Amino acid sequence: MCDGPGKVGWALTHAALPVVDMRANGGCRVYFSARDERGRARVGWADTTLQAGSWTPCPTPALDLGPLGSFSDNGVTSSCVVTTNGAKYHFYTGWSLGVTVPFYLSAGLAISEDDGTTFRPISNGPLLERNDIDPFLTASPWVFVEGGIWRMWYVSGLAWVMTNGTPMHKYHIRYAESRDGLVWDRRGVVCIDFKDNGEYAIARPCVVRDGGTYRMWYAYRGDRYRIGYAESSDGVVWTRLDDEAGIDVSPGEWDGEMVEYPIVVDVNGRRLMLYNGDDYGKTGIGLAEMVPA
Repeated sequence: MCDGPGKVGWALTHAALPVVDMRANGGCRVYFSARDERGRARVGWADTTLQAGSWTPCPTPALDLGPLGSFSDNGVTSSCVVTTNGAKYHFYTGWSLGVTVPFYLSAGLAISEDDGTTFRPISNGPLLERNDIDPFLTASPWVFVEGGIWRMWYVSGLAWVMTNGTPMHKYHIRYAESRDGLVWDRRGVVCIDFKDNGEYAIARPCVVRDGGTYRMWYAYRGDRYRIGYAESSDGVVWTRLDDEAGIDVSPGEWDGEMVEYPIVVDVNGRRLMLYNGDDYGKTGIGLAEMVPA
């Protein structure tokens, strides 16, 4: 679908972690994360019909790096956009470099008052700081509002583990709630956990509600990322059904080694998945259509 904008300083490589925002005119705006020459990510967008060749990226980032020393001074990556009260709330992940571990991740929030063209962080600090519930990292929040309650599924770090002399992260997906989208009640509720000792990362949840069924797509990995799937009747207790994710790698293609970071959206009666392939989005964004069983 898209190889990324390229040839501009903030977006030389990658188009990762797509987020679809439906527009009033029936079109789509896809937010994504691209990297500069130092590998630092920023969030941009492209207006598109979700057809090949219809990708028109923005010239400047919609969400830039945070100030030096902040939780997002070495990168910001897209996660979820919620439209409410005439504004757009972009929940994202901020990156900063570590010493004893390679990096720190923290979930952040930026708000747009110009219909999603640019976003201003609500604070120089994170939305979900490290605390006793989430002591290592928070990332990739997926949010929607039901009955006045803001519901969030997010990545939480369990530990850093030394493996062959190198720190390796372990994280899975947890749940939180809020009354206003700003202050979150986190109680350590785990939604998607590892299915065996070979897994160490469960990333980037996307939740869709179909009547009384909540459906979640996410990325999970042992050796390489794959896209997983789970179902729930309440959005809190989930059953993993990864064999029903509906997508896998395509040997010899742009997504021949790994698939990850899915987002599922309904457009004109079609259920579509945007996702990344090899090298965490370096090969661009793919588009797949779900075919009824």
